[in-house]
Amino acid sequence: MFGSNRVTKLLNIKYPVIQGAMAWVADADLAAAVSNGGGLGIIAAGNMPPEALERELVKIRTLTDKPFGMNVMLLSPTHNDAIELAARHKVPVVTTGAGLPGKVIDRLAPLGVTVIPVIASVTHAERVKKQGAAAVIAEGMEAGGHIGEITTMALTAQVARAIDIPVIAAGGIADGRGMLAAFALGAEGVQMGTRFVCAAECNAHDNFKKKIIEANDRGTVVTGRSLGHPVRCIKNKFTQRFAEMEDYHATIEELDKFGSGKLRASVVDGDMEYGSVMSGQIAGLVMKIQPAREIIEEVTGEAARLAAAIGGRFE
Repeated sequence: MFGSNRVTKLLNIKYPVIQGAMAWVADADLAAAVSNGGGLGIIAAGNMPPEALERELVKIRTLTDKPFGMNVMLLSPTHNDAIELAARHKVPVVTTGAGLPGKVIDRLAPLGVTVIPVIASVTHAERVKKQGAAAVIAEGMEAGGHIGEITTMALTAQVARAIDIPVIAAGGIADGRGMLAAFALGAEGVQMGTRFVCAAECNAHDNFKKKIIEANDRGTVVTGRSLGHPVRCIKNKFTQRFAEMEDYHATIEELDKFGSGKLRASVVDGDMEYGSVMSGQIAGLVMKIQPAREIIEEVTGEAARLAAAIGGRFE
């Protein structure tokens, strides 16, 4: 059930598990570890300068001979550079976020690149399918970082019914139970971000990992709705102050200035008070640091065992 299917065949991977694209977190080291473990590792281009992104794309080829991907954030001022680097370095898979992927598909699909957009609604999924997307990642609002307004459970089922290309569920998935639930809703793969932050190979600051492990089910909060770009983070002094500024109708310029550099502060510098500690609601299920391969095998193994056990209940 969790071996060969349309997602594994499309991506040429062993398990239908994709590592989420997290700026400052998803580098060549983490992506290679996930790919070597049988999933699909993703390098997050984010706002990375082109020369830095190119170093990551060169590095990953020295760490794995397995398929890997790169995420292009279409709101980034450097996204055009990222697209061209994907073409130059023959990146096998490109995921996209924060915008419509038409120009990414037009540029990269003819080169044989598999383009998979992250979507947050049925309309969005239908549109990118018409544009030529190979599959979609249906990401619910339980996810960490930038989020939409629909839950993973509601979104995945409706997207799977609306389109006939593979659906990968994301947001609120960290174990085999979540994976099995996603498949029951019509997904053929899952994307996990928060769980992979706590991979042994992840270079995020130890404070960041510890904060996720210590978080509970109510440990996150969403800010930034007034900007039109809601973001889910673990509660701290930064999110409290940001929420207060929104309540007092701070200007977009004031909010942007206050939030600038805060993700790097948490991931790289380990500032857990005034950094932006992006994490999904599923943080309460992340209990330890372990190798990426072990995470993948644990999640898929648990899902398969549960599938067999549940199947027996209906005989």
